[in-house]
Amino acid sequence: MTCKTIYEFDALVPSGVEFPYADNVHLIPNEVFKWLEDQCLSLTEKGDAAWLRLAQRSGRRVVQVTSYVGVIRAPNGYQIEVLPKVGKAIGGVDEARQLLIEMLCCLPGFRHVVTDSAKLSAVRMPLPEIFITEFLHAVEHIVKRGLRSDYRQRQDNLFALRGKLLVSQNLRQNLFRADRFFTKHDEFSTDRPENRLLRAALRRMLMLAKTQANQRLARELDFVFAEVQASTQIQIDFQNVRLDRGMGYYADALEWARLILNEDSPLTGSGNHAAPSLLFPMEAVFEAFVAKHLAKQLQPSLLLKTQARSRHLVLHREKNWFQLKPDLLVRNSERDLLVLDTKWKLLDGLKASGTDKYGLSQADFYQLQAYGLSYLDGVGDVVLIYPKTDAFHSPLPVFDFPKTRGMRLWVLPFCLKERQLLWPEVSDFSRFFSIGEVKSTEEGCDLIS
Repeated sequence: MTCKTIYEFDALVPSGVEFPYADNVHLIPNEVFKWLEDQCLSLTEKGDAAWLRLAQRSGRRVVQVTSYVGVIRAPNGYQIEVLPKVGKAIGGVDEARQLLIEMLCCLPGFRHVVTDSAKLSAVRMPLPEIFITEFLHAVEHIVKRGLRSDYRQRQDNLFALRGKLLVSQNLRQNLFRADRFFTKHDEFSTDRPENRLLRAALRRMLMLAKTQANQRLARELDFVFAEVQASTQIQIDFQNVRLDRGMGYYADALEWARLILNEDSPLTGSGNHAAPSLLFPMEAVFEAFVAKHLAKQLQPSLLLKTQARSRHLVLHREKNWFQLKPDLLVRNSERDLLVLDTKWKLLDGLKASGTDKYGLSQADFYQLQAYGLSYLDGVGDVVLIYPKTDAFHSPLPVFDFPKTRGMRLWVLPFCLKERQLLWPEVSDFSRFFSIGEVKSTEEGCDLIS
């Protein structure tokens, strides 16, 4: 089945529609377009997160993906791979795919993705096949270590007495069969919840895998699990998962199985057919990526806290209202020192005049002002972090809040390639982070130790 690769905010139109040439418009089969339209209407009706929306391009109706990345899979198996929009600027599809996988590694609950850059750079396949490959390799690792068995209680009509004889059932079943015994006994078997879930995920991969290598490996692994029944009660088996001592090597494969069987991602398809899609909001992915790498650069005496929530905007009738949750907060043992918030948006550092204002949002400034007043008592620095691009490759001049006691707002680029925040030279952020001299260019970020 075909896999179409697109970027965030690209548009999709049904095949057969005449459309002026555009890099960000893609043709898809009519039935897939109709299914996506139904998804848009369902999302609107339910008020769910809008990972799709109806729009118009050149006077024609289109379906537009938003700031969610990953894999969309239609009921007929047609797959759409959605990559980060910065991929257009960093080299293309392969580079964008590798960057996304490395960023996903930072997401809580998705850290079982391989992080070997050399291995990733050799991969030239769509995200669905990469995810399948990673799951199969995780299961292969289990097979090499050995499937774990456990005692389970069984009731069966046997030719020999084993365990405890169930008298009433035996009378009903074997009144005229003296050679049979209906018993309850313990059996040491690989048919345990963990293996049943992996078998069920393997059976699904047999249907979804497209490359010959993945199909072959899936068949081989499924054969190893031949004596294990595929799980038919997914939620119950997940509740009964028990990683006993020495079973840590099961963890990654079970995390993949949870994604595969539960479609346990931020979003999945809806309607009569819940397509096994894996979609992730880029805001959350970018925030996790920045947090991971900034934490490595933090001064030893400080703490980088994610999603702080200890302050509120107002007090009403002795109750706190409207929780304030900055993405990142630097603090020591006594107080909060620095507030940082990540924004997955492309700025233009040259468009400062008129209504453009670099592409900044007034609402974001109000938000950071509230954070600074509440967490820093209106004194200190607050930071907005955006991805670095050719159009935004160096810190913007500082913004002052004239009605405060010296609070300033900085807008800084984060270089995804070098995993480095580009700090302004005129500030003293070195008291918070170990900062090397950074030379920012339009081609990339060069770090000078």
